Amino acid sequence: MFEFIPAIDVLGGRCVRLAQGRYEDATVYDDDPASVAARFAEHPITRLHVVDLDGAKAGAPRNGPTLRRIVEAVGRIPVQLGGGLRNLASVQEAFEAGVDRAVLGTVALRDPELVREAARRFPGRIVVGLDAHDGRVSVEGWTTASDTTVTEVAKRFEDAGVAALVHTDIARDGMLEGPNLEATAALASSVAIPVIVSGGVSGEADVVRASAYADRGVAGVIVGRALYTGAVEIGRVLEKLGCS
Repeated sequence: MFEFIPAIDVLGGRCVRLAQGRYEDATVYDDDPASVAARFAEHPITRLHVVDLDGAKAGAPRNGPTLRRIVEAVGRIPVQLGGGLRNLASVQEAFEAGVDRAVLGTVALRDPELVREAARRFPGRIVVGLDAHDGRVSVEGWTTASDTTVTEVAKRFEDAGVAALVHTDIARDGMLEGPNLEATAALASSVAIPVIVSGGVSGEADVVRASAYADRGVAGVIVGRALYTGAVEIGRVLEKLGCS
C-alpha cells in the first residue's frame, strides 16, 4: 500500500520547517507539535514522520518530552522518528517512548554494522534515512557531505532486514518545487527494500504523481511544508489516493 505520511520537524520544542536543511532558515509553524499531530490524527493516516532537528545536529535526541506528547496525541497511529539516533541505547529509548520505527541516517554511513545490529534486535522497526545532495549522502543533520552515493549506502543493507529507506533530496526539501521522483525510483529499482520519497512536495498533484511510482518500488511519500502552507489538505489528498 502506498503511504501518505505527514511530517513534523521539531526544533527547540516547536514545529518548524527548514529550507534545504538550513537551520538558519527555519520557519516556525506551531509552538505545540503535539497539537499539530492531533490534527493530523483526525484523518486516516497510516503513519506520522517526526524529526528531532536538535538531535540530528547534536548527535543525540534532544526533544524527548515533546516526542512523548506527540505519541500520546496520535494514539494508535505509528510514529516514525529520526534525528540523533546514533546508538542502540537511543533507539531503545525511542521505542520505550512509544515510537514504532526508528530512522537511522548518520550511522548508516558511519557505522553500518550498528544499523544491522539494530535491525536484528528490532525486526521490521528500523528505517535507513538517506539524505542526498547531488546523489551523495549528507549526514549530521545535513551539515556534512560525503563522497558516498545513496545507492552505495542502500545496498549495504539489502540483506539486513530494514523496514524501509527514506530518500530525501536536500536541494528540494522545504522548497515546494516537487519531489525528485526519478532519483527515488532509480534507488528503489536498485534494491529490494521499500523506498519512501521525501522533500519538495508542492501540492496534491505531486502526491498523486508519487503514488504512480508505486510499481517501481516507491512505497510512500513524506509531506511537510505543503501541509503547513495549505497546498496539501490531508482529507482531500487521501481521497485522491483512495485512502479516505
